[in-house]
Amino acid sequence: MSGGGRVAASDARAGLEARGRVNEVMAAVVSRELHDDDLVFVGVGTSGRAFTLAVGIPMVAARLAQERHAPGLDIYWGNLLNPDLSAVPEHLSQDTITRWPGAYAPTDIGSKVDMLVRGEFDVSFESAAQVDRFGNCNITRIGTGALPDVRLVGSLAQPEHLAFVQRPIIVVDLSPRVFVEAVDFVSSAGHGTAERPRDPASRAPGPALVVTDRCVFDFDDRGRMRLRSLHEGTTLEDVLSRMSFRPEVPASVPTTPPPTDDEVRAIRHAIDPSGSLLRA
Repeated sequence: MSGGGRVAASDARAGLEARGRVNEVMAAVVSRELHDDDLVFVGVGTSGRAFTLAVGIPMVAARLAQERHAPGLDIYWGNLLNPDLSAVPEHLSQDTITRWPGAYAPTDIGSKVDMLVRGEFDVSFESAAQVDRFGNCNITRIGTGALPDVRLVGSLAQPEHLAFVQRPIIVVDLSPRVFVEAVDFVSSAGHGTAERPRDPASRAPGPALVVTDRCVFDFDDRGRMRLRSLHEGTTLEDVLSRMSFRPEVPASVPTTPPPTDDEVRAIRHAIDPSGSLLRA
């Protein structure tokens, strides 16, 4: 390999390692938000980075919580209740998921939707192509004209998540294309708008947290996105440059607590040793 090729390969490895560390930070942040006896819902995701955000980070976070402070937490992944996470397969496919040992695998997906509208889930994990300052999510279309510029996956069950789950957590990378002033299409309603806030009589309060690769947001009492913490090495200016709107920023913004050494060891050696969940 030429000198330039070696440098490029080394840079690529360094980038992957950095991304892996960020994934561990995100998983640790989410894990600390999960409580004993929570029932959490994780979707099935697609592939690549989208899979890591929608499935990998939530699954690692949930397992980390089970092992450290929430042994009674239950996971509903796709259509499988409490998959055996003691040995995550190296390669995840539909066949693997179908045959994965678990406590219960209902044949009718409608039963999961029934559980959602009855308010039985405490936490759900969301990812989206667009999120606005009120936590409204768009996974339906990009573009506001008669025809979409890009057709996305569609709403799936995300409207029910944000309508009936008590503490939805949005997991996305920070980008001005994702963090927009107003979503092109409201696939699922967050905290409403400035003119029409979320009805306080709603069955659930709306999204609780937004966890990104640079920082963590929550929402103020007006439903506006608010910067809660900055990941180590990230500046406020960096965060604001990656958003199409300015969030609420408190006078003092703390640093996100990084994963402890024990949490890192658990993630790398017990929970996800093959990297199939947090693979960059």
